[in-house]
Amino acid sequence: MTHLKSHMQLVLALLVALILPLCMQSGSLATEVLIYALAVLGCNLLLGFTGLLSFGQGIFFGLGSYTVGILLTRFALPMPLALLAAVGVGALAAAFVGWFAIRQRGTYFVMLTLAFAQMFYFLAYSLPDVTGGDNGLLDVPRPAVSVAGTELLSLTTPWQFYTFVAVCFLIVFWILLRITNSVFGRTLLAIRDNEARAAAVGYNVRMFKLAAFAISGAVTALAGAFLAMMTGIAPLSSIEYHTSEMILVMTVIGGTGNLFASVLGAAFYVLFADWLSTLWPRWLMLLGFLLIAVSLFMQKGLWGLGERVWLALKRSPATTPATEEKRT
Repeated sequence: MTHLKSHMQLVLALLVALILPLCMQSGSLATEVLIYALAVLGCNLLLGFTGLLSFGQGIFFGLGSYTVGILLTRFALPMPLALLAAVGVGALAAAFVGWFAIRQRGTYFVMLTLAFAQMFYFLAYSLPDVTGGDNGLLDVPRPAVSVAGTELLSLTTPWQFYTFVAVCFLIVFWILLRITNSVFGRTLLAIRDNEARAAAVGYNVRMFKLAAFAISGAVTALAGAFLAMMTGIAPLSSIEYHTSEMILVMTVIGGTGNLFASVLGAAFYVLFADWLSTLWPRWLMLLGFLLIAVSLFMQKGLWGLGERVWLALKRSPATTPATEEKRT
């Protein structure tokens, strides 16, 4: 049953990647949906599967942007190697932050991740020679995908870049499905539900949390690297606290503890924000009302709402002529 649900989630993710080009005119906006879906996947691994509410996701997102920007603009490193380096930097930074943060629980854990987010932000702000300061890193290129000098895919147009991001997104989604359905993933769920009992059974709770942090940081950094390549800039805003907040909001809207819910949350937030911003400059106020509604009536997010509707439809008896005759 678990494998069936995993396959269903993978099929749904594939359908989203295939449907977005058919429904949208902007390749950049469609790519942005998948980029933030990657970031929310990383956040969901911490919040939904491990029970860790982290405000440090913007750290890894911003470091991914800066790493790929520096390597592509100043060292002309091949693009696949630059992306791998961004993933590695994100994992190392997450392991560093997690090593200190997981020593505390609850409010103190949240405060530590928030403190680290502010520290990395001011560090990026204070090193303009490295990060570009307020201006960020400009003119981040988008090299073609090539092997041994042979160009496989040009990334010049928005839809070409979307194709590349979509393939990477599906690969990461499949890997995270394998992780969450493994013994490691089940142990994370046990830690989330009852940390004391998991420790009593003999699991090294700290190491499992640290591993979850590292994987989350790697995925989130990859998302930040893709955004820098898409926009051509690695801005200071990528590493701000507000980026962490936005990723958390997307995670809550979609629903925690389910990977495809991350895709729903990211798609809803990005598309809803794009639509509202054309109607009203203060669209964030409406988003606040939406979060209140989610907190009060949809505590499992959009995925939970869809599950409730599906169960209601399955439980309602079908009205047939035979049943009508019995009623009369």
